[in-house]
Amino acid sequence: MKAYNIEVLPQSVSEEGPRGGGWCFGLPPGIVEEQWPLDANTGYPLQHGFTLLLPPEYRGFGPDIVALSFFGSAHDEDEGRVGEIAALVADADAKEPSDSDLYPFWMSERLSHPRLYRIADFLGRSHAVILLTEAEFNAPFCQPPRLRPNKYRDRIRRPEWLARGAAAVYLDDQTENYGLLQMLGNTDHADLFYNRALDVTPRAEDPNAGIAPRDEWAAAETGYQAFYYWEGDEVEEENYREHAWAVDHLPDHIGGSMRPAQNIPDISPYYIEFEEYLGGFNFGGGNAWLDLQTMSFDWAQ
Repeated sequence: MKAYNIEVLPQSVSEEGPRGGGWCFGLPPGIVEEQWPLDANTGYPLQHGFTLLLPPEYRGFGPDIVALSFFGSAHDEDEGRVGEIAALVADADAKEPSDSDLYPFWMSERLSHPRLYRIADFLGRSHAVILLTEAEFNAPFCQPPRLRPNKYRDRIRRPEWLARGAAAVYLDDQTENYGLLQMLGNTDHADLFYNRALDVTPRAEDPNAGIAPRDEWAAAETGYQAFYYWEGDEVEEENYREHAWAVDHLPDHIGGSMRPAQNIPDISPYYIEFEEYLGGFNFGGGNAWLDLQTMSFDWAQ
């Protein structure tokens, strides 16, 4: 069992070229317009965050499933909610609505991808995962569904990423982050296709690969080791140290040692931990995790 770093590369993945370890921002592959998941709260298309090729150890969905696409609430999501849409999406057995403006949301659920997982975070914001076969991972990119006037959805401000692309919108709030600017490049002319390639590589050493993460005070039962320690066992800021084996660990990763913004959640060994910039989300300055065993998702700031 190994843990894997996810590195954002300063180049794009083209629709015609090799897909590598995947990409963040841009468009998802292997689905059609009708299968793009809609935000259960607003009715707008969810923002594609990343498409990731999973290492063999983390392909627990069957031999044909090799990758996934993660979608989330837009970085600039309006705080409003459309109760009629949310209720319709939440009810899998809902009858066909007589209201023509609710019909597209009802139909979207009936046409959804067969391996779509809908997830809500602790704020009730909408997210989704689509599991992909190898053929779908290498298939053409899908553009968001075309939107027609709708009296329910149009109550909410249209997400800006639909016009300019997710990377450009995210960088609007990150102008002082030089490292991020270097990584994402010039987005002045970005569009919906603009993405950044991902490289997925094994960590040289991670004693926690294959072990469910646990907080320091509860880890003794499982053998999970915190990536840090306190010099002389004195819990003071100046005594904080990180183990040598954690030196090459990137913040975006699959399995192994976790670095959550708050306490470690109840999570399996098969998970992805990622930062806001891996797709341009708003986690309050914190980071998120997706459990690949339970298909649960959340974040902390």
